Amino acid sequence: MPFALQTISSFYPLQEKNMTSDPSQALIFSIAIVAISWIAWMIKKSIKGNTSPLPPGPRGLPLIGNLPFLEPELHRYYAKLSAIYGPIFKLRLGNKLCVVLSSPSMAKEVLKDHDTTFANHDMQAAALLTATYGGSDIVLSPYGPEWRMLRRVCIQELLNTASLDAGRVHRRLRVHQTLSEVYAKIETPVDVGEKITQTIFNTMTSTLWGGTLKGNEETSVASEFRHIMLEIGELITQPNISDLFPLLARFDIQGVQRKAKNLMSWFDRIFESILDQRMKMNAEVGEANHDIGMKQNKDFLDILLNLKNKEDPKTPLTMTHIKALLLDMVAGGVDTTSTTLEWAMAEMMHKPEIMKKAQEELESVVGKDKILEDSHCAELHYLEAVVKEALRLHPPNVFLIPHSAIESCVVGGYTIPKNTAIFVNLWEIQRDPSLWDNPSEFIPERFLSSATAGNKWDYRGNDFRYFPFGSGRRICPGISLAERSLKYVLGSLLHSFDWKLPTGTKIDLADKFGQVIKIANPVVAIPTPRLSNPKLYDLLLKEEP
Repeated sequence: MPFALQTISSFYPLQEKNMTSDPSQALIFSIAIVAISWIAWMIKKSIKGNTSPLPPGPRGLPLIGNLPFLEPELHRYYAKLSAIYGPIFKLRLGNKLCVVLSSPSMAKEVLKDHDTTFANHDMQAAALLTATYGGSDIVLSPYGPEWRMLRRVCIQELLNTASLDAGRVHRRLRVHQTLSEVYAKIETPVDVGEKITQTIFNTMTSTLWGGTLKGNEETSVASEFRHIMLEIGELITQPNISDLFPLLARFDIQGVQRKAKNLMSWFDRIFESILDQRMKMNAEVGEANHDIGMKQNKDFLDILLNLKNKEDPKTPLTMTHIKALLLDMVAGGVDTTSTTLEWAMAEMMHKPEIMKKAQEELESVVGKDKILEDSHCAELHYLEAVVKEALRLHPPNVFLIPHSAIESCVVGGYTIPKNTAIFVNLWEIQRDPSLWDNPSEFIPERFLSSATAGNKWDYRGNDFRYFPFGSGRRICPGISLAERSLKYVLGSLLHSFDWKLPTGTKIDLADKFGQVIKIANPVVAIPTPRLSNPKLYDLLLKEEP
């Protein structure tokens, strides 16, 4: 019996005496019962006819849902569940409903067909505090005017072709600095991942704020960065009671918010120092030019400060926005790019014939009597295939950044309720044997053969078999910068040096789950010079960063 009828029938006996004494009241009451019954029946019929069920999924426990059954390697655990429940299934994590997608068609429905409905990213307390200045960045800012303003700043002002071309000088200087440091350690073991992270960090920060940090201060910041990012990754990926049971968020039971604020203070201190120094420098320049925009060789920070001075009253770019954008690029860009490069080096160390092919291409395009320049990279097709294969087999963000349903929507014939968190298992899609031949093997040639057949397999998110940078409105805005950095840094390391494993060691390709999927054990290799003219290395040592 519908709830309305139950309420009326329970109320009716109490009024029976009064209503029977007044026939008109009884008639009205009877008509009301019939009307409510008919309306309830129509609503019930409508729900049955038009509402799709929730996706299937494993049964959980009361209150805590599926939390006790999660496995540490979530990307593999979700792949096992998709084999049982299909390419779309649900999990309840406390009060949080999550839906996992693991096929190109399901990903396309969410990221392209209904991209406006899923245009928000799911915000967790730890991520919100550690990576976004309270959601003021381009990653977690809700879809709307503020996000569009931030997106416009990134795409049109910071990451356009002219700005990226202007950053070549910074990339060149920092990569050459790394090559000189490696040359100083020839025939001795080098932690490849640490060296790559330092290179990408220095390249990125030079592009962002030039030489604002110098000497020991820059070295200290670079060495601390990797450790801070590891702590942030662990903090973001651990289950947080505040996220799963929002009513308990105020108590911060696990201390996640407290830890997040401590980590955030490190970034804030660095950014405040950089901003203070740059504004003093620009004030001195402004006395002569009266405009930051007249400064030569502008870096990203100059562009941002100039935009702030031209505030749009409707959606102004604030100092908090600037710090949040800098953090996005440093924290997001450095960690994902360096991780991809370490995986590429590890796979080539595991299959030396691939490294040899890449080096032969470099010899053909550049020659052994020159240092690789950024301008050579457009001709390095096999090297590009190596990078693409690394991003296929080891996408750094295996679930992209979880999306959130702005409103209820039907996907794959199932209802996705409002505020549901959406996880796209990119790791599973890009290893699906129905989509890829020998999917667990590192085979760069697959991207060369597909290019010949007319499929470029680019990074633009149009083919939902391969979209390592995401797709739709919230696709990564830094694709162009990442693409340039990946090829240039990897090519420079391969062109200037041969790399071999220390005697008695083997490459371990096991991964470690986290916010970014890293190789479990560091890649340690011994470099030997490849260039025909030793004086080229001497010139690198004399360059000033």
